[in-house]
Amino acid sequence: MLLKDLCTLEAACCTRDMTISEAARLMQQHHAGDLVIVDDPAERRRPAGMLTDRDIVVRVIAEGIDPHKALVGDHMTSPAVVGSSREDVEAALERMHRHGVRRLPILDERERLLGIVSLDDLLRLHTERAQDLLAIITKEQTRERRGPA
Repeated sequence: MLLKDLCTLEAACCTRDMTISEAARLMQQHHAGDLVIVDDPAERRRPAGMLTDRDIVVRVIAEGIDPHKALVGDHMTSPAVVGSSREDVEAALERMHRHGVRRLPILDERERLLGIVSLDDLLRLHTERAQDLLAIITKEQTRERRGPA
């Protein structure tokens, strides 16, 4: 399966000059645990970095930094590890593993942000595939118990 067929198309985005508290409210509005940081929101939307809810807790709140004054650009993970819309799921999973990231912004053929794939998306896909395999095994066992037709 290609990433363009799996990714969530409406990735929540912000710019690096937004405050952490504004970013947290944006995450809340989008029901998202991450934001893709873009420098050109109206143009190419090339990811400059990522900010996660964990980044906010570990890099800002736990350090006693004022989230109303701290800027996203000072606490985001950069550069963003990205994937291509034409890439297959296995390649994306390998890249996520290698870089230790749970989310992967997906770029279209013009290098613009298309969407985002999360570890949860990949887990859901692999769970569905495992269920399909289990259904095949179960069907075969049922047929064997019935005996010859």
